Amino acid sequence: MKNVSSRHMSPSGLLARKAFTVFRRACRDESGVTAIEFAMVAVPFFALIVGIIEIGLMFFAGRILDNATADAARLIRTGQAYSQNFDAAAFRASVMSELPSFFTNDRLAIDVRTFATFAGINSRPPVEDGKLNNDNFTYVNPGPSQIVVVRVFYRWPYTGSYMGVNFADLDDGSRLLGAVQAFRTEPFPERAGGS
Repeated sequence: MKNVSSRHMSPSGLLARKAFTVFRRACRDESGVTAIEFAMVAVPFFALIVGIIEIGLMFFAGRILDNATADAARLIRTGQAYSQNFDAAAFRASVMSELPSFFTNDRLAIDVRTFATFAGINSRPPVEDGKLNNDNFTYVNPGPSQIVVVRVFYRWPYTGSYMGVNFADLDDGSRLLGAVQAFRTEPFPERAGGS
């Protein structure tokens, strides 16, 4: 093939040659590669970061619920709840007073009951058909030297699945957090007039 000088080429040939030269230069230019590579990796990376943060908050909320349950159960164990004649609403208020403001009262479920022996404790899981079944939950204000199980559940709102993993275990998209305390109450004095 002969080398034809650009002054003897037709205008369309010159345009084609210029376009080919620009294309070759663009193929060798690597200045935008970093931006393209970042765009390909950014979406999964940020989804992973948001997922880690949300799972971390869920575990943090679980620890807060554990501590609040332990503090409220201490009122039962030491007889303070008995002497103040607590009911379910008063015990719920004592749990809520230990929780930060991002916990809401309507997502909290409480079950406090007594048992004859530690071996006789039988607590069924509260989740049935993807819903929290708290129909049988009750509050018993235990007297001295009684075996008590305090169960507190909270439906933690969970926004969705990340990278194909969904940590929600209820149908409404919530994760059920639970805290349990089992103990024998102290031999505190009976109230005047019986229980």
